[in-house]
Amino acid sequence: MQNKTIVAVAVGLGLLTLSACGSTDGGGGATESKTVTLVSHDSWAVSKSVLADFEKQSGYKVKVLKDGDAGQAVNKAILTKDNPQGDVFFGVDNTLLSRALDNGLFQPYEAKGLAQVDARFQLDADKHRVTPVDYGDICVNYDKKYFAEHKLNPPASFDDLVKPAYKNLLVTENASTSSPGLGFLLGSAAKYGDEGWEGYWKKLKANGVKVVDGWEQAYNEEFSGSAGGRKAGADRPLVVSYASSPPAEVIFGDPKPTTAPTGVATGTCFRQVEFAGLLDNAANGKGGKALIDFLISKKFQEDMPLNMFVYPVVKGAAVPAEFTRYGPAAKDPETMDPAKIADRRDQWVKSWTSLVLK
Repeated sequence: MQNKTIVAVAVGLGLLTLSACGSTDGGGGATESKTVTLVSHDSWAVSKSVLADFEKQSGYKVKVLKDGDAGQAVNKAILTKDNPQGDVFFGVDNTLLSRALDNGLFQPYEAKGLAQVDARFQLDADKHRVTPVDYGDICVNYDKKYFAEHKLNPPASFDDLVKPAYKNLLVTENASTSSPGLGFLLGSAAKYGDEGWEGYWKKLKANGVKVVDGWEQAYNEEFSGSAGGRKAGADRPLVVSYASSPPAEVIFGDPKPTTAPTGVATGTCFRQVEFAGLLDNAANGKGGKALIDFLISKKFQEDMPLNMFVYPVVKGAAVPAEFTRYGPAAKDPETMDPAKIADRRDQWVKSWTSLVLK
């Protein structure tokens, strides 16, 4: 996620050492390419051993190109769709799915193993232009130490965030450039409806919400509860992130804390589903299909939680105990029909930009 998704520390650990070899088939050459290129957001990660197994079994080497926040990556993929950077795009989520589909970003492919993917995540089931890979919840996270020191209860809901007690405490991402930022906007629209979300954001703005371009900046530079924020002296104890961010703080902590230093305002969550798709003008379509099959294999799905801090979509895929212990999925997240997102998203973002950034 995001995202997605979750912690720059995970990406920075060098979890990917990827190489590319073989000839490039430019779409119609005589020699099949043995390199398959995945385009994704900055939070893509996989265990070396799991990736090595795929490369050995498939005969393909995987090259990964990271294009920033999910929103930025999707926009770039659309702009380059006639001459794509790669074969598979991973990281388009339900908030931006219609934009990608309406722009003809993907070609149909029904992945092997799709029957094992929970039907509630298959949002393009009739055409199979995208394959669900993971889900998670976009939520406000809080810095436990800050609230303990100030003898203040952390916020628990959207309503709480506009109260005077939380003035100048929240940082969020730009809804026009960031997937979690857009998810938070859609969460507020789902909560307050077409007639109420703008009034809510007027209150948030009056209460000192800070907006930055993307998740990396918000979480690792502005949020006082993150490992990066603590080192940098960040001063915002509330951030729009993910329900799975707290376990990442524990697992990648140095030294590792016994409890998560951050918590989740569970009444602020919006459910996010991420997809992968075979790019319409992919040079290596055969390799791209093999890679998509791999993304919904049980081995990859069970590897995901501790690398990208998202939940698997394949039925029966196990989730590590340390992941669920510190970051359980939200019990009642806000959701929105994809058709409504498609119909209203661009106007909501335009209105949000005018209201909050000007």
